[in-house]
Amino acid sequence: MDLGQDRAHSARMYDYYLGGKTNYTVDREAAREVIRAFPAIETVARVNRAYMHRAMRLLAGQGVRQFIDVGTGIPTAPNVHQVVQDVAPECRVVYVDNDPIVLVYADSLLSGTSQGQTAYVDADATKPADVLAAVKAEGIVDFERPVALSLHALLHFVPDEQDPYELVNRFMDALPAGSFLSLSHCTGDFAPDAWQAIADTYARQGTTVRVRSRAEVARFFDGLVLEEPGVAVGHRWRPQAASGPSLVNDAQASLYVGVARKP
Repeated sequence: MDLGQDRAHSARMYDYYLGGKTNYTVDREAAREVIRAFPAIETVARVNRAYMHRAMRLLAGQGVRQFIDVGTGIPTAPNVHQVVQDVAPECRVVYVDNDPIVLVYADSLLSGTSQGQTAYVDADATKPADVLAAVKAEGIVDFERPVALSLHALLHFVPDEQDPYELVNRFMDALPAGSFLSLSHCTGDFAPDAWQAIADTYARQGTTVRVRSRAEVARFFDGLVLEEPGVAVGHRWRPQAASGPSLVNDAQASLYVGVARKP
């Protein structure tokens, strides 16, 4: 199995931003280059992670009991199943990724509650039909009942020529009414020069990064009903009560997020 240990890897770089240990020297060197271009990149990662926790907790609290997490990445606790099963132990979660480095750590995604179920499937996020077939084969998700689809920190790795909007449409078309889409997406709206430097750094490692504007991110939700507050910068989406003002500004977050329901 080729884990790509000789070249920087986006999942391991993200792990480094979060303070994880699942990364190699080549990843740390590339990540530090990104940090030099945009010191707040670690904040972006933390804002993304915190948003995921709030969004999944919200959906579980609203009665959703089935979750498909596409583009799982390297597990960093708490993961989706831990968040939603804390709200409702009977929740079922299927993780999807096709990255060998993620597969190595997938066992930690399978330790859910006895009342619920968790599974990991190996499938390519850019091929929705394959993803859906793999999920259905697990027999965990009932596609006659609402499902929450999470596409967190994934779509900015899908270039325009792969039509990310059609990709999202194909996923949502397969889900029943009452299902939800939750996504997060990096943006260059607040620091365009820094994000161009970030994209250039990833490109040198063989990874395409396509940051998008708020209008471009909002387009992913066409035909869906957005939950309040709509498409927002990550730290502004239903922030948890705090005793003082947020220490994060929009440029440091540089991430648009949103949750929407399929009518």
